[in-house]
Amino acid sequence: MLPGFLTRAVELLLGRDGRNRPLHLRAAGGATVVLVVVMLLGSWAVIVAEQGAARANLTSYPKALWWSIETATTVGYGDFYPVTFWGRVVGAVVMVVGITTYGMVTAALATWFVGREQKRHRLAHHAHELCEETARALHERFDRLERMLTRGGGPD
Repeated sequence: MLPGFLTRAVELLLGRDGRNRPLHLRAAGGATVVLVVVMLLGSWAVIVAEQGAARANLTSYPKALWWSIETATTVGYGDFYPVTFWGRVVGAVVMVVGITTYGMVTAALATWFVGREQKRHRLAHHAHELCEETARALHERFDRLERMLTRGGGPD
């Protein structure tokens, strides 16, 4: 059930036709792809940078991948961290890309919610105008019928 829900949620969020997605959704999707690439490459780069350093604790790809995920999400448990200058440069890049990506995804979600609410508001306004127009037409018809009845005659 959950995968179906997630698929439906992603379809609703991104729209069924990816070519017509708004710019903010394309930007958030692109930033997410860049983040994944930066985390994967950053994991490899930090191992290279930390190789042979005293007190280095990023010594395997799984550890480095975990470090890049917690760095990109700004969790930063502190269990793994770079000790060399170049390792910290890689860390800074992973942090900046992670913060930027999560900010863009959050903004895209907010824009989507606001857009849906504006669309709902426009539809409600249109429905209200339609009701008023229908009520006006009914009043005119009743007035016409009332005039015909008070004149004593029926329709010709």
